Amino acid sequence: MPSAPIPPADMPDRSRRRLLGASVITAAAAELGLGAPAAAGVDRASPPRPAQANRASFGPLRSIEAGLLKVGYAEAGPADGPPVILLHGWPYDIHSYVEVAPLLAARGYRVVTPYLRGYGPTEFRSGDTFRNGQPAALAVDIVALMDALRIETAILAGCDWGARTADIIAALWPERCKALVSVSGYLIGGQAAGKIPLPPEAEFQWWYQFYFATERGQAGYDKYRRDFAKLIWRLASPKWRFDDATFDRSAAALENPDHVAIVIHNYRWRQGLAQGEAKYDALEQRLAAVPAISAPTITLEGDANGAPHLDVSAYAKKFVGKYAHRVVGGGVGHNLPQEAPQAFAQAIVDVSRV
Repeated sequence: MPSAPIPPADMPDRSRRRLLGASVITAAAAELGLGAPAAAGVDRASPPRPAQANRASFGPLRSIEAGLLKVGYAEAGPADGPPVILLHGWPYDIHSYVEVAPLLAARGYRVVTPYLRGYGPTEFRSGDTFRNGQPAALAVDIVALMDALRIETAILAGCDWGARTADIIAALWPERCKALVSVSGYLIGGQAAGKIPLPPEAEFQWWYQFYFATERGQAGYDKYRRDFAKLIWRLASPKWRFDDATFDRSAAALENPDHVAIVIHNYRWRQGLAQGEAKYDALEQRLAAVPAISAPTITLEGDANGAPHLDVSAYAKKFVGKYAHRVVGGGVGHNLPQEAPQAFAQAIVDVSRV
């Protein structure tokens, strides 16, 4: 049976309009199993404004021991509010959500925004722990964080690595995921999928993955990690006019002593060039079977995403609960939460009501 669509965003009161702004949606509310998306309204807004680092900031960071890590994280909103966990990607950090978090906190959500392993103040509790970047390990980290914070179930939302992590939790631990917002859709796969050759143009987009497969690439990323990250930002979001202060604020998180090891292992593992840990084998086997996600979900895509990504038609049927896809217009690229915070926050508000 096709899943029911999530209704398109409507904003009936003026205060809500002021708070969340206008999300530009050029494709929304797709019913699974049907050949074409259902019609949806389009709320036209001006292109994204230039990002400036002094526009918003997180309060004092917190830390907590959770699983293998001592996790650094930001928290906003009432402690008894519905939990939302916002997960960043590479080469970004929690500031992808610096404007999303206060929008949600003002709506009464408890918003937790952690640094992933290898970023910012998050550190391993033991120097002997393998610096593993495989996807299952990152997902286990977030489940452990939820346990440490006594969060039984949460709305999970993410971009890039964060979207993959949120997808994995929704698929493997559905009882922990109340609802899901995922930029670029369904990002679950296994090592076998990573070994399948793509057409040359698609392979070209993954140039850094092949660079990271070499020792020169590892040394180069370590030496030039800020230059590398800024290049990725520009390629992935070609129309995003971020300033140096905005970039530098996030790039500081890449100075984590474990960052390079985690990133290199992640990309090498995905190509089958590096081994993972046996304790994650059972999870990875389940992920390799590309499991369906039953949680209510909204997937998002920027209309100017310069990073490798699939068309929604390639993954929509993996979401078997209530589901909608939205394209956010106005020149929005890969780092969608930071480039279009109102649209991202609105998706979380909408999916939480299902």
